[in-house]
Amino acid sequence: MDFIGKIDPGRAVLIAGPTASGKSELALRIAAAQGGVIVNADALQVWDCWRVLTARPQAADEVRAPHLLYGHVARGAPWSVGHWLREVAPILAGPERPIIVGGTGLYLSALTEGLAEIPPVPEEVRAEAGAILAAAGPGALLAGLDAATAGRIDRQNPARIQRAWEVLRATGRGLAEWQEDTGPPLLPLGEATAVVLDAGRDWLAERIDRRFEAMVAGGALEEVRAVLDAWEPAAPWARAIGAPELVAHLRGESTLAQAIGRAQAASRQYAKRQRSWFRGRMRHWHWQRVP
Repeated sequence: MDFIGKIDPGRAVLIAGPTASGKSELALRIAAAQGGVIVNADALQVWDCWRVLTARPQAADEVRAPHLLYGHVARGAPWSVGHWLREVAPILAGPERPIIVGGTGLYLSALTEGLAEIPPVPEEVRAEAGAILAAAGPGALLAGLDAATAGRIDRQNPARIQRAWEVLRATGRGLAEWQEDTGPPLLPLGEATAVVLDAGRDWLAERIDRRFEAMVAGGALEEVRAVLDAWEPAAPWARAIGAPELVAHLRGESTLAQAIGRAQAASRQYAKRQRSWFRGRMRHWHWQRVP
């Protein structure tokens, strides 16, 4: 990508884009050309139980450039966008220029726009929300939200709906009201080079399908088998795209071909949600068409 030469090497870089769009490759190219430390902004790549399934950088990539905040959180440990911001803060203050890369739009928006200081949700409230979600689906949680939050939330994202329900249940204030009290950002957008990879739908779908087949061939099924006895469908670490489908296969509920097809479809739907987020929240970033 010829625009790399136009990037100011003295500024932090932010790279967003849908899954399989080439974000990590671009981060490595920038690091090779200009230096810097690559910092993870993907909510699923933080978990230590997933390397292949979440397409974390390979060992060879980590030799080419330093990588931070990948695979460093134990399965079942508490983790949120607030935890991520607290770990990113000293990196931003450190001596190396950060190249922050990931597909979790909430992380990047919180970094550049600020994040409301919402109190931790008690475990019993989280368990109550999980039980409702399992029994009645996200619509039941959505029906319990305040009007302001319900009007702006991504209705296709059960995790966001559950989080909003938990906040309202635990604090008595809707998530939208909390967001109105957002503090200053750690990294204002004007102080960084911010790039969104704008991938064509058909090109991306083909890459997603090929990549998941490669993941299965490369050990993803073994990763899922290793956590099968501890599987918790509602847990944050269990939201890795493709994990529920491979769990179903390992439990004899589907063939491997069916599991792969369903996981590929789930990945394409996830990419669609990501693109919607970027279009809605990152219009002022630099949009770079790929391939």
